Amino acid sequence: MSAKLTLARGLSLLGHPLLVVPLAAMLAAASRGADAGVVRGLGLWLAVLALAVLGYSRWQVWRGHWAHVDASGRGERRDLNRALLALLVVAAAASAWAQGPGLLTRALALAAVMIVLAMLLARWLKVSLHAAFTTLAAWLPLWPTAVAGLLLLALAVAWSRLVLQRHRPAEVVAGVVLGSVAGAVLRIA
Repeated sequence: MSAKLTLARGLSLLGHPLLVVPLAAMLAAASRGADAGVVRGLGLWLAVLALAVLGYSRWQVWRGHWAHVDASGRGERRDLNRALLALLVVAAAASAWAQGPGLLTRALALAAVMIVLAMLLARWLKVSLHAAFTTLAAWLPLWPTAVAGLLLLALAVAWSRLVLQRHRPAEVVAGVVLGSVAGAVLRIA
């Protein structure tokens, strides 16, 4: 395996939405002055959501319905998006019930909207959720250095998805645009 391909795989894993989003949310909570217990609780809650997605993906591979947990095939991506949408809607509702319309509730709801839009666009392109969610994470209310780091990571992840041939350029651009629009809405809402 070439060094370029190895780097691309590493960046794709490092920029995986199940890793980036919970860490960015925890950083956002800390940057807004949340105490350590709240930050840890948020991390635990988001880790449970991430494990649910990972468990679902592994289960689909184990059953022989998917070739890989990455869900790159058209039918695989459709199944993943449906599962993500259901999970995000339940999570947003639970967050709204527990804390009202706070940042977490709005972010979860916007993530669900991102999935709906990806589903609507699926006929024409497979939106890069890696690029979308890494870009969204950069819009969270964070320290400037964290925002800069996440923006660089989003660019690196977009590059990696192209090198790994998981997406075409238009699909990566669609992900970046989708994440940016959702992030801007999150900032002004």
